[in-house]
Amino acid sequence: MSQIHMAEAQSVNGKAICVIEGQGASLEVLKSWVAEHRAPLEAEWVRYGALRFRGFEVLGPQAFEQVAAALEPDLKNDYLGTSPRNARSQYVFSASELPPYFPIAQHSEMSFLPSAPRKLFFHCTVAPQRRGETPTVDWRAVWRDLPQAMRETFAARGVRYIRNYDGPTSPKSRDLWQLKRWDEMFSTTDPAVAEQKAVEQGLRCEWLPQGRLRLVNERPATRVHPVTGETVWFNHTQVFHVAAAALEYHRIRQQQKTLRAIFFDALTAALTALKKRRKAAVDQPMHATHGDGGEIDPAHVKTLVDAIWRHLVIEPWQVGDVLAIDNRSTGHGRLPFTGPREVLVAWTGV
Repeated sequence: MSQIHMAEAQSVNGKAICVIEGQGASLEVLKSWVAEHRAPLEAEWVRYGALRFRGFEVLGPQAFEQVAAALEPDLKNDYLGTSPRNARSQYVFSASELPPYFPIAQHSEMSFLPSAPRKLFFHCTVAPQRRGETPTVDWRAVWRDLPQAMRETFAARGVRYIRNYDGPTSPKSRDLWQLKRWDEMFSTTDPAVAEQKAVEQGLRCEWLPQGRLRLVNERPATRVHPVTGETVWFNHTQVFHVAAAALEYHRIRQQQKTLRAIFFDALTAALTALKKRRKAAVDQPMHATHGDGGEIDPAHVKTLVDAIWRHLVIEPWQVGDVLAIDNRSTGHGRLPFTGPREVLVAWTGV
């Protein structure tokens, strides 16, 4: 098994990453190596927040599920997040069915719920022709980089999440940011069952006209990493806030420098301004305020997005790659892309 090497490398944007290079090793060899190197692997996982396995004979949902289970056997398949996903095996799903032009801002999986996964895994079976990276970001570094007054505000006031869902009988929404339907998220068309599942996650249900559902809950803005004791930015403000999408696409335009990025930057800014005029914040598909209901300062949202991009790690996908993320310290996202792309996801329990 000496062909497997674990070492620090540089991502394409110069950030340090940890790569486990397989040099053609088989799935069974990888699983054995993981079992024999558990302690150093865990130490580097905590240190870097993410591990990239590259060059192994791993391809497809079943092989990926075995790798994820070897790393963390406590895999789960319940999902109350916002991305549309399709099942590929018992514990493997498509990472997102959102269209290629739609970016996914950096986030820790389900950080707006008490049941956020402990670990998260991605696997590339079809690498995009251009771009489409799954960047990562160290939330410990982001928290340290925020102004002290902003840290104090979020620590004291927390975050309230507001999500508005269509139902199975609702008229189809034309809103670009509209979430999947509540029956798709809760896997039931029975409002009582959906409400029970929501209550189990600390979510308050408000049933609206035309079969729509509003979910509201509050969570702390940070958490303490259970291994290192460091404070971690751990919330979805940079995803849910009504101003966040325009800020994210502005940074994407600067990074990708394509005509499409320029177009969507302008379009997103215009649509954000329009939707803020036409619809109250509470009625937006998703929004975030402070836990006491007070609006988050838009300047704070921009400061946050800027800090995230300063610490972003961007590395192109190669077919067969497995990216293992410590969801307690490290966020992930998705950059727009062209051409076919398939990235799969699996996750653990809390």
